[in-house]
Amino acid sequence: MKVIAFASYPIEAAATRYRLQQFVEPLSQRGISLTIKPFLNSQQFAALYQPRALASTALGLTRAGLLRIGDGLAARRADVVLVQREAMIFGPPLIEWMAVRLFDRPMVLDLDDATYVPYTSPTYGKFGQVLKWFSKTDDLIRWARVVTCGNRAIADYAESKGATTRIIPTVVDTDVFVPKPHISDGSVVLGWIGTHSTFPYLRAIFPVLQDLARTHRFKMKIVGAGTKGVNIPGVEVENLDWKLEREVENFQSFDIGLYPIDSSLYAEKWAAGKSGFKAIQYMAVGVPYVAAPIGAAADIGEAGVTHFHATTSQEWFKALELLLSDSELRQKMGAAGRRHVVEHYSLPDQADKLAHALREAIGCGKAR
Repeated sequence: MKVIAFASYPIEAAATRYRLQQFVEPLSQRGISLTIKPFLNSQQFAALYQPRALASTALGLTRAGLLRIGDGLAARRADVVLVQREAMIFGPPLIEWMAVRLFDRPMVLDLDDATYVPYTSPTYGKFGQVLKWFSKTDDLIRWARVVTCGNRAIADYAESKGATTRIIPTVVDTDVFVPKPHISDGSVVLGWIGTHSTFPYLRAIFPVLQDLARTHRFKMKIVGAGTKGVNIPGVEVENLDWKLEREVENFQSFDIGLYPIDSSLYAEKWAAGKSGFKAIQYMAVGVPYVAAPIGAAADIGEAGVTHFHATTSQEWFKALELLLSDSELRQKMGAAGRRHVVEHYSLPDQADKLAHALREAIGCGKAR
């Protein structure tokens, strides 16, 4: 079976890397050839959210849009078209319409985020809302033979639109994401990895970290915030740019992972649609973590065994204080998390689900 996958972003984006790229070899072993066509290249993606690069970004998007037409024509030679979120990051679903309506190709839509919920981009503001064409997702759900969903909240939404859904959580290769002991200077390392859009979640718990620093010694390692000069009074902060080549190493360097999600900062439905992927990454490398129980993060792992849940500032303080004070507890929870991921979120199992969904799409009826 030949599958062409349209992705918005290159492999530097987690969605492309973990929802598509890591499945190329497993699907090949299952008789499915997966070819990935990202809309943006690596250079364009790196400049996408840089305000000073808006002019070059506009030119790059125009060029990418023109090249995308050629990718759309290639859909004629595929047995199935797999769309990760959307084929283009702006405008109507032209490429998907070509594949489904013009070339009569069965389509599988993959949603790992609540892309049907409008939000205001911190970089492009309301102008970004106009370009984003949020109603596109509902059209894609209607046209898809099968919608693969990162969690139950997304599946519920797609099913409310009449879609056939299959839940495939975002996972990591546990042969790559492995625990690794690291030498410590006596300070416990609290860690967070994210993007400019999720950094406000972390910033919301800075007062908790400041309070903890009065009685506990620790370092705060921040990766991917997209902002310089991060300061938390009383806390030693290491603020790094995100780099693909050190992604696993960064996760392995933490003693405690942080996974705050504040539904009041963005649309509540957007937060509820988050896949909980960071929890899986923490557990895979044997790092205990504290998470806000929102979206899939509420269901992944075993609260009290692999991690702690926290909603209020008091709960965050108590959970982090426990982990900071007890190295044996950190080791015990980290080991439990590693076992949990290996048992419940293995890459081969998810590859089986994706292969089944792709084959299922060929046997389903035509798009509505």
